[in-house]
Amino acid sequence: MKQQNYNNHRKFYPPHHFIYLPILIILEILGIYKIWDDPEHKLSWILFSIVIFLLFYLAFMTRQHYALGLQNRMVILEFKQRYFEIFNKRSDETVEKLKFDQIAALRFAHDDEFKELLYKALHEKLSGDEIKKSTRNWRADRLRI
Repeated sequence: MKQQNYNNHRKFYPPHHFIYLPILIILEILGIYKIWDDPEHKLSWILFSIVIFLLFYLAFMTRQHYALGLQNRMVILEFKQRYFEIFNKRSDETVEKLKFDQIAALRFAHDDEFKELLYKALHEKLSGDEIKKSTRNWRADRLRI
């Protein structure tokens, strides 16, 4: 990846996003098509479609739940550490006033912008997306999945 910015900061896991999930989607479409195309085995194709849908749902939700839940906790801890390093005081009150998307977006701002954007997030209620768009000196996060 070149220099990270707002337009390219999202990351994909190719085996999951571009192989496994597309195969499940194709199988689901096939199953639904076969329900009407093969009336002799309609019940089998209905069950097939249900199983494929459940596999898709399970794969999507499990991956999201565990990975993002853990990463969200790490992002908050990183914010608290960074806040302490910059302001030399605890951030508990500040963290309670911010939404997670604001905390997550602030990690992209370098220290010189962090204070200004934090102030705007607290007082002007800038959303996470607005914070990202306002970041001029992008601080890359290459580890988030």
